[in-house]
Amino acid sequence: MSPASHRQFAKWHSHDSPELRIVLIGGRELTGHPSNKSLSGNIILGQNVFDTTRRSAQSVAGQQEVHGRRVTVVDTPGWWWHYPLENTPKLDQIEIQNSVHLCPPGPHAFLLVIHHRFFLPQIFISSLKEHLKLFHKDVLNHTIMLFTAQYPWNEKNVETTISEWSEMQWILEQCGNRKHVLRVSNREDSSQVEELFEKIEAMVAANGGRHYPIDRAHGNALREEMKAISDRASKRFDEVQTQRRKLRALIEGGKTPPAHLRLVMVGAQWSAKSSAGNTILRKKAFAVHHRRTTMSCEINHGILGERTLAVVDSPGWFYNHTLQDTSETDKHEIENSVYMCTPGPHAVLLVVGLAAAFNTSYHRAVQEHMSLFRDDVWKHTIVLFTRGDWLGVKTVEERIESEEGLQWLMKKCGNRYHVLDNMKHNDEMQVQDLLEKIEEMWAGNEDPDYKVDPDREAQLEARKEAEGKLAERIRKTIERQSRILGKLFEGERLTITDLRIVLLGREESGKSMAGNNILFEEIFERVWVKKEFQERRRTGKCVKHGGYFGRINVAVVETPGWPADTMAPVWLKEEVLHSVSMCAPGPHVFLLVVPISKAFTEEDHKALVELLMPFGERVWRHCMVLFTWGDWLNDRLIEEHIAGEGKSLQWLVEKCGYRYHVLNCHGLSNHLLIEELFRKIIDMITRNKGQCFTADGKQGKKHKLPWRSRQSVLTEEEWNRREQELIDRMLRAVANEPEEPTQPFVKRGASLDGVFIPSMSGDAPSEFGKLSDLWREASRAKVSDWLKTRAGNSDITSGIGSMSASASHVDESPLPDEND
Repeated sequence: MSPASHRQFAKWHSHDSPELRIVLIGGRELTGHPSNKSLSGNIILGQNVFDTTRRSAQSVAGQQEVHGRRVTVVDTPGWWWHYPLENTPKLDQIEIQNSVHLCPPGPHAFLLVIHHRFFLPQIFISSLKEHLKLFHKDVLNHTIMLFTAQYPWNEKNVETTISEWSEMQWILEQCGNRKHVLRVSNREDSSQVEELFEKIEAMVAANGGRHYPIDRAHGNALREEMKAISDRASKRFDEVQTQRRKLRALIEGGKTPPAHLRLVMVGAQWSAKSSAGNTILRKKAFAVHHRRTTMSCEINHGILGERTLAVVDSPGWFYNHTLQDTSETDKHEIENSVYMCTPGPHAVLLVVGLAAAFNTSYHRAVQEHMSLFRDDVWKHTIVLFTRGDWLGVKTVEERIESEEGLQWLMKKCGNRYHVLDNMKHNDEMQVQDLLEKIEEMWAGNEDPDYKVDPDREAQLEARKEAEGKLAERIRKTIERQSRILGKLFEGERLTITDLRIVLLGREESGKSMAGNNILFEEIFERVWVKKEFQERRRTGKCVKHGGYFGRINVAVVETPGWPADTMAPVWLKEEVLHSVSMCAPGPHVFLLVVPISKAFTEEDHKALVELLMPFGERVWRHCMVLFTWGDWLNDRLIEEHIAGEGKSLQWLVEKCGYRYHVLNCHGLSNHLLIEELFRKIIDMITRNKGQCFTADGKQGKKHKLPWRSRQSVLTEEEWNRREQELIDRMLRAVANEPEEPTQPFVKRGASLDGVFIPSMSGDAPSEFGKLSDLWREASRAKVSDWLKTRAGNSDITSGIGSMSASASHVDESPLPDEND
């Protein structure tokens, strides 16, 4: 500290009972450890001022005399670390901004509260940057990183953790390398609080005695905005109550509601639909796990009082996906939901979670996906808000009045809404109130229910049956081809010392995560999945990384992606050409990366074909489809997905010789999935006579036939070409064999049992940090051992792994509940 700073520090500290004003800020994890923000405030004040049993939905100030200082601490709502600012509800944004006005004339310090086991990857840094825009640009000059820890963690342990993460180092540097460790399990140790105060006072002195400046006019504007929202909310509440009294009068006047109510739930993924269904039925009717659980419509029944209930759960869509983004299978399943309870549902419950803002993307997704039904569906729709605990002291009417999208939604469904707190499973009154609102809507409608179209129902049934038969045909084709290839290449040996892989796919397809999983290392830079992040970085050049597995060198080249539903630009074609030279003499395999969580459109098909066209027809012998986001399948088979997604994906799979593999794209790599992928690649190399792909087509020396006629000589390339053509014709003949009479399609074992982060599209962050290193290294070692044996004994075994991989993966990653 400079002499001037020392003098300023002494002057500032010389006042009797000096004042310290502190604002606590920070985010919330989708999973993992809580930040302990409110608890930290209580420890600092030495009193239980802030409620730690529920979420802080409002900025609250507490004052206390502590260690000879007049201390004010302001607790604030936390944001989601995974999401950009526009996903944070407007009410939370207002409360966070207002926090600095609760400790006038301004805070001396902001404490950025982070759990000591939490890490800040690049995606979280982007979120932090955006949320700090709610304050003055000078905010980091007044900020200290506060790590909450369990005993016996100390500052040295935290420094070790920070040294392992460059992103954590970056934010610490932005805070002037100021940090403190608060052991929340040792509240009686008051010395840690006094030490924190000394660090704050030193920071204030270094800032010339200045506190964070606030704008009184801005504070007044915030208060006026909150009052206007509150006034509109009160008016909406009164209007709803008046409307309900009129409808209830119809029932009391003799219009008797049905004793059996049919309900259909629709909504975005992770809106807590399944959990809401369980709350309504008061039992665990629908599966709720740490991954996507609802792949197809399910119906369950229950009794509440004198009512019998039939509740249908349906697959959710990504909250920021357009209808075109959603897979064909999901679209048809969502549409099919109303046919599960013929003659039609009395109510469609449009489930909207309160934990995130109903922003422009969310609004568009709801509007487009509801168009899967006829427009009169809105007459039978009630908005069911879940995560009622997120409101805290706020009302749902205030939330509605703070977001234009929700106001549009209320207008579409006649101002009908209800709030469920899924944490209160035994609260029968909240369910009773919902059913009364459904009865009131029924009383006010001319049509008692949403009528379904029998012709359309028959079409959906026929389509599902046809898809089942096609999925079974794909499986049988693979089995036949595998037997043939196994016989053709039986006994052939191929010693492999290296594998060269090129990843090719559109933006947000999971290429980077696939590369990281293959190499068991977080080495490819992952682009943040949220479409809303305006500053996201895109890979503009090919990137190459490698790993050593025993005696095998594995090189992976990631090519740049292109925006969905667009043609590949010229510069990208040049980069794809460049990818071949980056793994000279050429790649053994092009992995065409296709995310299962999104539709594979005709435009995607055309873009891939156009990018591979310069390499000629022979490139397809070196291609394999790599399906990412395998967790999205849940208990469906990958063949069902291929059959249901349409002609474009079916063409691609067939063009690649029915070579495909499924990977999960988050959490930790599973060595069985990677071993299976390597096995398929080695099988393909063996079939290709050990040849990699070369752009110039020159593959080897001349080969003399033993029965030379007129001294004719065929090149090795020509010999291999003729042999490959013969094999290709034979495999195509197998694929085109007439269908044998089959038994009715029966779904086989579960596909993938994995997990899925709500990043809401594309690549998602790992939640495990350096704690995963031992697990990853163990998996890598297993794959290395397998490659040592397999690469030296590379008989073609069977291509059936393309199918069986869909049942081989067990993922241990504890990721977020759909309803958490």
